[in-house]
Amino acid sequence: MNAPVHFDSISDAYATPLDQIDVSNPRLFQDDVYYPYFERLRREDPVHYRKDGLYGSFWSVTKFKDIMTVETHPEIYSSDAKLGGITITDRPMEFRRSSFISMDPPRHDEQRKVVSPIVAPGNLNNMSSVIRERVCTVLDGLPRGETFDWVERVSIALTTLMLTTLFDFPLEDRAKLTYWSDCATADVNAGGIVDSEHKRLEILGEALRTFTGLWHERAARPAGFDLISMLAHSEATKDLVNDPAEFLGNLVLLIVGGNDTTRNSMSGGLWALCKHPAEYQKLRDNPSLIPNMVPEIIRWQSPIVHMRRTAVVDAELGGKQIKAGDKVVMWYISGNRDADSIDRPDDFIIDRARPRHHLSFGFGVHRCVGNRLAEMQLIILWEEIVKRFPRIELMAEPKRIYSNFIHGIAEMKVRIPT
Repeated sequence: MNAPVHFDSISDAYATPLDQIDVSNPRLFQDDVYYPYFERLRREDPVHYRKDGLYGSFWSVTKFKDIMTVETHPEIYSSDAKLGGITITDRPMEFRRSSFISMDPPRHDEQRKVVSPIVAPGNLNNMSSVIRERVCTVLDGLPRGETFDWVERVSIALTTLMLTTLFDFPLEDRAKLTYWSDCATADVNAGGIVDSEHKRLEILGEALRTFTGLWHERAARPAGFDLISMLAHSEATKDLVNDPAEFLGNLVLLIVGGNDTTRNSMSGGLWALCKHPAEYQKLRDNPSLIPNMVPEIIRWQSPIVHMRRTAVVDAELGGKQIKAGDKVVMWYISGNRDADSIDRPDDFIIDRARPRHHLSFGFGVHRCVGNRLAEMQLIILWEEIVKRFPRIELMAEPKRIYSNFIHGIAEMKVRIPT
C-alpha cells in the first residue's frame, strides 16, 4: 500500500513542475484535493504528457472539447482490451478482459445492442413502480434523530436491489453483487482485500461460476427480460458463455455500470446539497426542480473519474503530437469543470440551464447505455426524500475511496432531525 501522503491542495498544484504533475495519483481523489491540479492543466497544458508516472506514461486530456474529440474518433483512439482497455492501469495481458465497452465498432455495436432493450423507455416505465416501492421501504426504515451512514443504509441498499432486478438475481444473495462490483474496481494499492490481480480474478471467479449457472438456466427456457436472458438468447452473444474471460468482462461491466455511477451519485447529491444550503432550500421550495437537479448532481459528482484510450495511429490533439501506442486518458472529472464549455462549472446549480451538458456518461459510441435508468433512480429517490424529510444534516465530511477510476464515497454520516 502506498504511504499516506496528504496534499496541500493549491500550493502543491502550482509549486510542482508542470511535467511532474501526476493526476493519476488516487490520493488526490481520496483527499478531495484534485481540483487545482486539473485547473492548472486546463489553463497551462490541456493535453499534458506525464512520463513514468504512478501508472506509466500517459497523456491527460482535461478540456471538455478535447475529450469529445477523443470520444468521437474510435478509429484513432481505441478502447480494445488487448491494447489496454478503458482504465489507466496497464494490466498484464492475462488479466485483460474484453467487454463491449472495451471493444471498438462494429463488434462493440453488436454486443451493446443486445442489452439496450432493458433500458428502453417502455421498460423504464415498467420498472419505475418497483424502484419507487423499494425507495419508500428504504427511506421509511431510516432512523430519526440518530447518526447513520447514508452510503450503507441508502446508496448501497438501493443500487444493490436494482442490480437484482436487472439480472433477475436471487434477492437473498444480493450482497454478493455489491462485493463483486467493489472488488472489480478496487485499486490493488488501496490496502483492501484485492491486493493483486490474481486475488481479483480469484474473487471474480465466484461471480463467473454463479452467472454461468444462471446463463444455462435462462438459455434452457424462453427468453426473459433480464440481462442474462438477453445475452443467452441473442444471436450476437449466445456463445459468450463459451469464452469465460469475455463473459466475465461483460458481467463486470454490467454490474459496475449498474452500481457505481448511481450509488455514488446518491451519496454525492446529498453531500452537494448539504454543502450548498441555498440550493437545498431552493429544492425544498420547488421540488419540481428534481429532474433538472439530477443531471447536475451527476455532473458535480462525476462518478467515473476517467476513461482511457490507446492511439492506434499518429494524431494531433490540442496541438500535441500523439503517437500510435500512446495511452490517452480522458479526465471526465476535469472536463466537467471546464469553464470554456460549462457556465460557472465550480458552482452547484440545481436549476442550471443545460444540466445534461456534461461528460459523466461519456459520449459517442460508448455513452453509458444505462444513463436514463440512473437518472430515473435518482429522480425517484429525491421525490420521495423531499416528501418525508424537510432536511438531512451532514454530520461529518465523507470518507472517499482510494481510486483514480471511481469517484467513490465509502462512508457519509448524516442525521435526519426529529
